[in-house]
Amino acid sequence: MSEQIFQPNPKFAETARIKSMDDYYALVKKAEENYEGFWGDYAKEKITWKEPFTKVLNESNAPFYSWFEGGKLNVSEQCIDRHLDDKKNKVAIIFEGDNGDKEMITYLELHYRVNKFANLLKNEFGVKKGDRVVIYMPMIPEAAFAMLACARLGAIHSIVFGGFSAEALRDRIQDAQAKVVITADGAYRKGKPYMLKPVVDTALEGETPVEKVVVVQRNKEDITWVSGRDYSYNEMIDAQSSKCEAEVMDSEDPLFLLYTSGSTGAPKGVQHNSAGYILWAQMTMEWVFDVKPNDTYWCTADVGWITGHTYIVYGPLAMGATTVMFEGVPTYPDAGRCWKMVEEYKINQFYTAPTAIRVLHKMGEDEPSKYDISSLKVLGTVGEPIDPPAWKWYYEQVGSSKCAIVDTYWQTETGGHMISPLPGATPIKPACATFALPGIIAEVVDVDGTPKPIGEKGHLCITKPWPSMIRNVWGDKERYVKSYFGDVTKEGKAVYFTGDGAMIDEKGYITITGRMDDVINVSGHRMGSAEVEAALKKDSNVAEVAVVGKPHELKGESIFAYVTLKTALDETRFEDDVAMVKELNTIIKKEIGNIAVCDNIVFVPGLPKTRSGKIMRRILRSIAKGEEITQDISTLEDPSIVKQIEAIVNA
Repeated sequence: MSEQIFQPNPKFAETARIKSMDDYYALVKKAEENYEGFWGDYAKEKITWKEPFTKVLNESNAPFYSWFEGGKLNVSEQCIDRHLDDKKNKVAIIFEGDNGDKEMITYLELHYRVNKFANLLKNEFGVKKGDRVVIYMPMIPEAAFAMLACARLGAIHSIVFGGFSAEALRDRIQDAQAKVVITADGAYRKGKPYMLKPVVDTALEGETPVEKVVVVQRNKEDITWVSGRDYSYNEMIDAQSSKCEAEVMDSEDPLFLLYTSGSTGAPKGVQHNSAGYILWAQMTMEWVFDVKPNDTYWCTADVGWITGHTYIVYGPLAMGATTVMFEGVPTYPDAGRCWKMVEEYKINQFYTAPTAIRVLHKMGEDEPSKYDISSLKVLGTVGEPIDPPAWKWYYEQVGSSKCAIVDTYWQTETGGHMISPLPGATPIKPACATFALPGIIAEVVDVDGTPKPIGEKGHLCITKPWPSMIRNVWGDKERYVKSYFGDVTKEGKAVYFTGDGAMIDEKGYITITGRMDDVINVSGHRMGSAEVEAALKKDSNVAEVAVVGKPHELKGESIFAYVTLKTALDETRFEDDVAMVKELNTIIKKEIGNIAVCDNIVFVPGLPKTRSGKIMRRILRSIAKGEEITQDISTLEDPSIVKQIEAIVNA
């Protein structure tokens, strides 16, 4: 199926913003011929400026680029105030709690509540422009209010995902030198309350820059209150004024920090600035999801990740859309939860991760057919390449073979989508990122910038700066340059290297082949782990797989595969694991050749993943080598899986 091409739905294309590949190529040509004019025109069209910019792009201090110099704005006003004339009674946020409680928040109500939150932070806790505020929250509306309140004041928010440990939270608080922490007593997950405030208490033990903690009481559990430090949002918010003048911000003033794990385990504070970020957030919402004025859009991510920042809060609100926030998990109380919500809210765009798609497929293959989900127009996927079987189910069973699947490639550092199909224009190749968006100059090159031939893997680079790109690693300019501009040059100039490999086919389609450091060299033959994984996934028993290299005395490296099965080994079919290993290697031989046979295949109950679904292969590589795990595992979705895997490998 991977070579089959799926054409856009003609009926959808009629009203799409980008209706055809001719439209797409016209935009690409416009950007190529006048790059600054392309971005300048969109910035004038999409942003409501307090003061106009005087220069589109300044490259004089590369790679510390600046965009729309001289321009003044406030991102909170971009997302709320400018919609009040014609959308004040439109629903901005639909919230559904884990236990089914619902809240519909109009743009006028959002304005009211964000202003109150901003006044609480400013008047009661002294938060001002440039201060850092850490947000450690569940998926409740107050998390969005907090983000937008910080933006209104010019404070820099740093959201730490609510599943992170106290140690991970402490590291991020210390690095950002945060003045205030906004949290909740807890929230609900799978029908049961869980606690957040005790994690904050542990994180703030000892010396800390934090002066105040604001606590939203969500589940009303008993918590410890530290006098003079902890304050109840619920008790204080009603007394605040609903009028708060927005701080005038420069285009390049920081909007937020978001920490990502580095290869050394030390988190990197990715810094995104105001104008360029909010511009691209809005443009990609309009282009990639083609959200229309009366549409209801749902991204299932958490605001603790960049997907939640750009495609739950900032992007949808900047364009005046209706966005869904969901507190729960997609399989509670059953695997029909998502489709029930799609039916109830008449959701038109649905954006989730391949991990979630695989789980929904496994636990409820026939569930979509039980609900009226005919409102769906666009299906999205994010976080990792989607495998063909999951793509097929998503397209046929969820999308009724009529919805485009936009398989979006981007990173925390890019701020928004880089490579993606356009639902009304792009002929889609399953499990392929397809084409760079207009204005994004993506190339597959050698380290010296030489383009790789068709079908050959190379370094995926963005060779021109773009407005929503990372501006710095917080407090560490040297790490910024080394991490993102230290590997590849073009015409003697450092360019942004994504860290990923890719290849381009004869029609220009870009396929992501995986991290460049996930290349395994077996007897001089270089193979991407993604290629081996794709072959193993063709066995109907395999649910997920991760492949890494292991040092080998003769081959240099051998291939080590971690496999999770859909069900336990069937003893009537397999006498032991050896038979299953033989079956999988038979597929490898057929799909790739003997050189790719796995010397080690171990069956594990799960894989170490971030909450966004990214498999942490460097941890698996360390286990395969018998090395001590030095990376921070507290940020994993399930840290306990590491010990389980170690026990199996070392048994």
